Amino acid sequence: MPQQLICHITSVHKRDDIRILVKECRSIAQNPDYQVVLLVADSLGNDTTNPVTILDVGKATSRFKRMLHTPQALYKKIIELKPHVVHFHDPELMLIGKKLAKSGVKVIYDVHEDLPKQILAKSWIPKILRKPLAYLVEKVENHCVSKYSGIVTATETIAKRLSKYNSQIAVVHNYPILSELANINTPWHSRDNLLGYIGSISQTRGIIPLIESLAISKLTLELAGILSDDVSLTNLSSLPGYQYVNYHGILNRQQITELLSKIKIGMVTLLPTPSYVESLPIKLFEYMLAGIPVVASNFTLWQDI
Repeated sequence: MPQQLICHITSVHKRDDIRILVKECRSIAQNPDYQVVLLVADSLGNDTTNPVTILDVGKATSRFKRMLHTPQALYKKIIELKPHVVHFHDPELMLIGKKLAKSGVKVIYDVHEDLPKQILAKSWIPKILRKPLAYLVEKVENHCVSKYSGIVTATETIAKRLSKYNSQIAVVHNYPILSELANINTPWHSRDNLLGYIGSISQTRGIIPLIESLAISKLTLELAGILSDDVSLTNLSSLPGYQYVNYHGILNRQQITELLSKIKIGMVTLLPTPSYVESLPIKLFEYMLAGIPVVASNFTLWQDI
């Protein structure tokens, strides 16, 4: 029996995204019945050395061009590859997903976050437009979801909402990989009094009040992750408390493990936006797996955890 081609596609995420590449693509690639290709748009070139072949369609120069042109570039490459299954990870690819489904391709939509609720907290969208846009996008998403072969969601809350439109739905939580962090054995009491925050850095994830709190606590924050569009190092460095920040940039998995072996407290103080109060941020579980106490936002779901 010939191998079936499984094609994961993303226009936004990094090619080494832990959920997409490591947990999903590489897991499938372990099965000899499947060949796995990951299509990305980052201008870092193709990579055929990995068990998962990575093909690059090029990075757009702006958010508008990415949303307008990148889906078409990905669609063109998919038509060339003729995969049996397309598994996509970004809402801006919903329409080409629908187009592929209509042509007979099995299409899987991987919903990482609750899109309508996420729009309500987008700082780059004018506030007056957020509610009507969230309503419109939810209608489009519900329609498209009904056309796909299956849905994967990161939380039960998202699954419950979308299960009205597609019964073929599975929840895959974004939990950490046990083997990566379970062997951290640096005694907690021997560590310096360091706070840690690892992950995407943005205003809605609470980076500003977190840095401002350092001016009071005088504790050092070991900060690592990618900066979102709504923050910059220039802006953050002007905040009271930034003198206590040690920014590491983007770390690989080994570097994250090393950082978690040094810090005493993990911070996950996201703001109470509609999407975050029901989210399961991987950093929360990474801190726990590494045996680190957590300071977390006072959300009901997180209290239960």
